[in-house]
Formats: sequence, C-alpha cells, structure tokens
Amino acid sequence: MELITPGLGLIVWMALPFLILLLILKKFAWKPILNSLKDRETSIHDALHAADRAKEEMRQLQFSNEELLHQAKDERDAILSDARKIRDTIVEESKDKAKEEASRIIASAKESIENEKMAAMTDLKNQLADLSLEIATKILEHELADAKQQEAYVKQQMDKIHFN
Repeated sequence: MELITPGLGLIVWMALPFLILLLILKKFAWKPILNSLKDRETSIHDALHAADRAKEEMRQLQFSNEELLHQAKDERDAILSDARKIRDTIVEESKDKAKEEASRIIASAKESIENEKMAAMTDLKNQLADLSLEIATKILEHELADAKQQEAYVKQQMDKIHFN
C-alpha cells in the first residue's frame, strides 16, 4: 500500500530531482524552446500576412490586367475607326479624282468634237464657195460669151457701186 500512499521521504526524494530537472530545463531548455515557438509564431504570422498581400496584389494585378485589356480594346477600336476613316477618305478622293478625270476627258472630247465640227464646217463652206465660184464662173462665161453682154454687165455692176 505504500505505492498507493507514498511516504514523506519518497515524496521529498522524488520532488528534489524533479525540481533540479525543472531548474536545468528552465535555465537551458525553456528559453530556446519559447524563443523557437515565438519565432515560429512570428514566421507563421508573417507568412499569413505575405499570403494576404499576395492575394491583394493578385487582385490588383487582375484588375490592372482587365484595365489594360479594356484600354487595348479601346485602342484597337480607335485604330480600326481611324483606318476606316482613312479608307473612306481615300475612296472618296479616288472617286473625286476619277470624276475630275472623267470631266476633263469629256471636256477634252467635246472640245475636240467642236474643233472637228468647225473644221468640217469650214471645209464644207470652202468647198461650197469653190463650187459656187465654179458655177458662177460657168454661168458668167456662158452668159457673157458675147462682148456686148459683158459691157452691159460691167456697166450694171458699176452703177450698183457707190463711190465716196
């Protein structure tokens, strides 16, 4: 029954090595253990803060990426809009140049046709005048074959001319 209710001497002899062990542990083991636990707690705390900061940075990067994508789409749309405007301007200028060229060609053709028409009319008038002179010459030669008729004709023409 001594094991169940130990004696006072046994308790003292058991307490003494326990207290010595506690003092040795306190002097040499508790501080390093507590320091290592504190360091571990600090590193875990820092790691959690770093993870939170990383999450926030990832959120910021994602927001920044979305903003960059939005800006890139806006720039793409602006570039495409500018390209369409330039294309429309070039097409419009080409149409205007083509119209001007067509107008110039038509005007040149009209002028050429007018010149050829005038030349043809002049040639026709010249031919008509030549034919008229030939006919008149033949008629006069026929009518004025006689000298008396010639003198009468000249006298008649002289009467028609008024001298100043």
